[in-house]
Amino acid sequence: MLGSHTVMDKRAIQHSARRVLDPVVGGLASFGVSPMLVSAFGLAFSLWGAVVVARGSLLGGGVFLLIAGLCDVLDGDLARRLNRASAFGAFIDSLLDRVSEFAYFGGILMYVLRRPNDVPTYEPVVILIAMMGSVLTSYARARAEGLGYQCKVGVMERPERIGLLALGLIAGYRFLMAVMMLLAISTLVTVVQRIRHVQRASTGR
Repeated sequence: MLGSHTVMDKRAIQHSARRVLDPVVGGLASFGVSPMLVSAFGLAFSLWGAVVVARGSLLGGGVFLLIAGLCDVLDGDLARRLNRASAFGAFIDSLLDRVSEFAYFGGILMYVLRRPNDVPTYEPVVILIAMMGSVLTSYARARAEGLGYQCKVGVMERPERIGLLALGLIAGYRFLMAVMMLLAISTLVTVVQRIRHVQRASTGR
């Protein structure tokens, strides 16, 4: 019961956010902007933001991540508004999302390793676990849907991961490390939740 309420709350928040962004989508549609162009801008902001983080600016990287996340919302809504939504578009969008996440985790790892003070051994490990959990979370959903099962379950889906990561970057190094620990734990929990979901769906339970 709690899980269903959580999903409903997430969907309600996403619906409210899309209503706020609806005028922006309408403006882009009126100018004939391609959804793929918006996706490309989102990727560019992500890659540059990761470079900014690696070079030492967490705040700048957080701002770029928020802009990239905005593009990630706009491209799908714009495609639907222009009736250009397609399986290939969804495939490319998902692929670019993975590149974006890899880039940011890589930028954070480089930032940590380049700090002038001695870096605690656990910090790079936590970052790698968080990255692995994020990848496995996305892979579990993609593989499940490839087998014909809906798998939009779990406590830490992509919007939550991006929001937390941006907040951690903007708040500073110590808070960012706390966010990394939270992501490391919650993404692995999400993977387990998706495994159980597919197990139940595949056995008819």
